[in-house]
Amino acid sequence: MSQLSSAGQQLVQTLAQRYGLSTDAVTHMLIAVHNGNGTMAQFNHPEFGGSGQWMQGGMTMVSDLFNYALKNRVDGICQDISNELADHQLVPFSGSFQSQSQNGSSAQSQAAGTIGSQNTLFVPDPATNWWPVELGAPSAIGSQNNIRYAYFPASQRLAISTGGEPWVYDTLNHQIGGFSQQQGTGGSILLTSQFGTIDLATLPVVSRGGVIQSPSAPDVAPPAPPASEPPTPPPINEPTSAPIQDVANCEAPMPASEPSNPQDIIETLDRLGALMEKGYLSEQEFADKKADLLSRL
Repeated sequence: MSQLSSAGQQLVQTLAQRYGLSTDAVTHMLIAVHNGNGTMAQFNHPEFGGSGQWMQGGMTMVSDLFNYALKNRVDGICQDISNELADHQLVPFSGSFQSQSQNGSSAQSQAAGTIGSQNTLFVPDPATNWWPVELGAPSAIGSQNNIRYAYFPASQRLAISTGGEPWVYDTLNHQIGGFSQQQGTGGSILLTSQFGTIDLATLPVVSRGGVIQSPSAPDVAPPAPPASEPPTPPPINEPTSAPIQDVANCEAPMPASEPSNPQDIIETLDRLGALMEKGYLSEQEFADKKADLLSRL
């Protein structure tokens, strides 16, 4: 239950005297109108005839349908409370507060709208308003398992709490529209923005447990080193072999002078035969030289 501040307690005393009601009845209605963002209330108290509803603009319903005096009293006190709430509201009401929850093995809850407890008539509830007060009122809050989050699009901030001090992240140019936690030990927190799914770990951390962190961009892969001219590879030495000499015109394997005696001619033919066997001479080259040498015998 919301706890009244000194200003809230003073207002309850004033309204109780003005309408001839108990402080308990006035406190009940103050909380009901506060929960309705100052424009509506659902209440259930004996001094208001049991259960009923009030909506700013003239709609008042009580259990005793024809008790117009009670209707006027309910409408009057609700309108006064609405005006006082507006005067003490830290952040103007916007829209309506809606929530949905899913319970079971994986508990989850979400809500959208301005959180009405940012009002000086009430003592801030640390369990409800767990994010840093300087962030103001979130546009969306939620929880899944032991993780709670609050999103502040105006300041591009996202607060996350896992049971301890909250961490605040810079959402950059992301417009957060969804929140999910991967199941399992060490499951990551995923967010949905206009750019698709993003990992919470990629957003810069603004503060940790109230300690401001140096602004920094999210971790990204380091840039590739500048392109440079590839080193000139060493010249490829093509396998070379001495050109096959035309033994018919090559003097290297031959003696300084053309063989003239039979013994020299025979030795030359032996050397030429060995060159042919090793592939240095073709059969035709060997045959031509052989015929030339034999003609000298």
